[in-house]
Amino acid sequence: MFKKTIGILGGGQLGKMTALAAQNWDVPLRFLDKSKDFPAGKVCPFFEEGDFKDYDDVYAFGQSCDIITIEIESVNTEALHQLQKEGKTIHPSPSVLDIIKDKGLQKAFYEEHDLPTSAFILAENKNDILNKIDKQEIRLPFVQKARSGGYDGKGVAVIKNENDLENKLMDTASVIEDLVEIEKELGVIVVRNESGETAVYPTVEMVFSEEANLVEYLMSPARITKEEEESARELAIKTIEAYGACGLLAVEMFLTPQGEILINEVAPRPHNSGHHTIDACMTSQYAQLIRALYDVPLGSTEMTSPAIMLNLLGDPDHTGNVKYVGVNECLALEGVKIHIYGKDITKPYRKMGHVTVVDSNEEKLLEKARFVKNTLKVVSD
Repeated sequence: MFKKTIGILGGGQLGKMTALAAQNWDVPLRFLDKSKDFPAGKVCPFFEEGDFKDYDDVYAFGQSCDIITIEIESVNTEALHQLQKEGKTIHPSPSVLDIIKDKGLQKAFYEEHDLPTSAFILAENKNDILNKIDKQEIRLPFVQKARSGGYDGKGVAVIKNENDLENKLMDTASVIEDLVEIEKELGVIVVRNESGETAVYPTVEMVFSEEANLVEYLMSPARITKEEEESARELAIKTIEAYGACGLLAVEMFLTPQGEILINEVAPRPHNSGHHTIDACMTSQYAQLIRALYDVPLGSTEMTSPAIMLNLLGDPDHTGNVKYVGVNECLALEGVKIHIYGKDITKPYRKMGHVTVVDSNEEKLLEKARFVKNTLKVVSD
């Protein structure tokens, strides 16, 4: 049944965790990325070294696959369009990827489909932004997002004052968004198969590190009202159906003090905001992806326990061969699940792993998460 070969563009930690889930059904997986030393290469023997941004590498790789998917958006979609014309199954489709990997097209898509998002304006470069400020078309404060290439907190600048204009403004094609007043940042993972069946995970509440602009930890279920939970889930389903996408879609949202829910941006792949599903849900996001790609019934998204997920980020003062401090102390705690990605070199704020903490008692859950945050460190030798 699970004999069609799935090819994944990208061989990082998301690919590794997908491969681990796929092993339960003996699913044939192949990866394309620059080095077999990347996380997925350590668990999957069928790892082809190449560049997922290169037309020839992607096209050649696709010939050996029945189904092609991604673990990162910045892949060569020209090759994917050609492979699709030749009959290869590709999820998400290249046309969907073309929209999502350009944040300007992504914002315009929400506007066109009446999906709530913050007000925005497009700008060609730094001078264009400054000219639009002079004309009062753009007003401080605002958020600048590079239209392409942004990843893991890169390509985003919050511009609050004249000093930020001098020191933070990027000289690139950008989306300029209103700086929305945010009560909470939320995330919803939604999945859809080719038959049109959808499943949606409980909403998570995300807390970001201001220094790294990365998720520091998330809590699921989110501490929101039932009405807000229902609205977030409905918006996630409406979004994936608008795209007509198959596979996973992580929908990041803002909850305003007025109770309005706005789409921030989406990712059409496994996502950081769904790591906890491995240990805290009936079906992990990674197993769910395999189901969606094979177009079989989707699994239950029910939570087996409340959870907090903490990213293990490289210490800002360390670069070099990785060393983990405090592992034994954390493993001694019940309900602490440590996931190490297998990256040999740590760098400041690099994602090196994550920890999921599960407990039915919210107070104990928070207490254990604080202990892990203060105890488990990623340093270098």
